[in-house]
Amino acid sequence: MLIESRRRAFLNAMQVVHWLPRTELPFAAPSRPELLLPLEPLVEEALPAVVAAPVTAPVGKPAERPKIEIPRPSVLAKAASKPVEAEKAAEVAVKRVVVPPPRFALQLLRAGSCLVLVELATGEPFQSRDPSYLLLKDMLRAAGLPDSPQIIGEPVRWPLLVRGNLDQGPEAARDFVQGFILARLEEAPCTCLWLVGLPAVRFAGEADEQAYYRELPVEGLGTAWALPGLELLMDEPNRKADVWQAMRRLMARWKTTQ
Repeated sequence: MLIESRRRAFLNAMQVVHWLPRTELPFAAPSRPELLLPLEPLVEEALPAVVAAPVTAPVGKPAERPKIEIPRPSVLAKAASKPVEAEKAAEVAVKRVVVPPPRFALQLLRAGSCLVLVELATGEPFQSRDPSYLLLKDMLRAAGLPDSPQIIGEPVRWPLLVRGNLDQGPEAARDFVQGFILARLEEAPCTCLWLVGLPAVRFAGEADEQAYYRELPVEGLGTAWALPGLELLMDEPNRKADVWQAMRRLMARWKTTQ
């Protein structure tokens, strides 16, 4: 038999807080009388029957739960790539310098066996009494060529269009000028092509002012002679001596065909 103290130790070990023996235990503490009273039966109270007409409750729109969008990896990647793409576009825009189309007017003439491409400083065709045209006649006469050159076609004016998406940059201008001269050479060849003025030297001979007074081999156009513009020769007469010295070296090229 267990004494009360050991019995409680077992019950505590089994985590039994409340317990009630079915019979009187020896050496047990006296039970409380209220715990030995029989339990009263539970009486279920009948609820009054209420007959009610069916009421249709208004069905409201269930409250929508806020949508929580979870960014997907692809979206995050695109969002992260946008600043990078914007930075690259900005760098390209900085590096890409917009070059305005060149502006010039050139007149092509034929004098004997030579073609002469001359810069029109004013953009207007030559007039018989223009000082620049009179200087050109003097140069042709000194070179032993006819001093009344034949004007070939209308002046080549660049840019071709005031508006539009047509490429009118330096490369397009060079291709146009060289194509124009090449078409004239196919009609009648020449022994030497005079390039008078920086636009003529740049867009027909693919050179700059460093090439003045020299011969230039131009692919498809043959041999060209680079000269300063007529206006520059009038403003700086000392350049005429350099023209004359270069002319004496080249004169045999076109005189043999006269």
